[in-house]
Amino acid sequence: MLFLVIERFKDRDPVPIYTRLREQGRALPDGLRYVDSWVEANFDRCFQLMECDDAVLLQRWVLQWRDLLEFEIVPVSPSKAVRELFPPAGEAAASPSGRADGDAPSGPR
Repeated sequence: MLFLVIERFKDRDPVPIYTRLREQGRALPDGLRYVDSWVEANFDRCFQLMECDDAVLLQRWVLQWRDLLEFEIVPVSPSKAVRELFPPAGEAAASPSGRADGDAPSGPR
C-alpha cells in the first residue's frame, strides 16, 4: 500500500531533521520502503511517498520522528489504477472481484 506522508517541520525549522537524517539515516523498520520525497519551496513541509503492507510499520517510524515533525498520513492509489475503475463510456467497469459489472458470478448456484 502507498502512503503520502505530509511532514510539517516543527518551528518551520528543517535543520534538526536533516542533521538527524545525516547522523542516523531514515531509521525505517524492515518492510517500510521510502519511495521519494519533495520539499515545499518555503521549507514548511515535506511530502514523502512511502510503501508498506502493514500500517503499523509506518506508525513505528512516525514515533521515531515525532519530536521534530508533525505528520499527516494519507493512503493513496496510483492514478492509473484509479483511472481503470472508470472506463470509457460504453465499456463495463471491472468490479472489485475482477468481474465486469453485470456479469453473473461463476460457480454453483
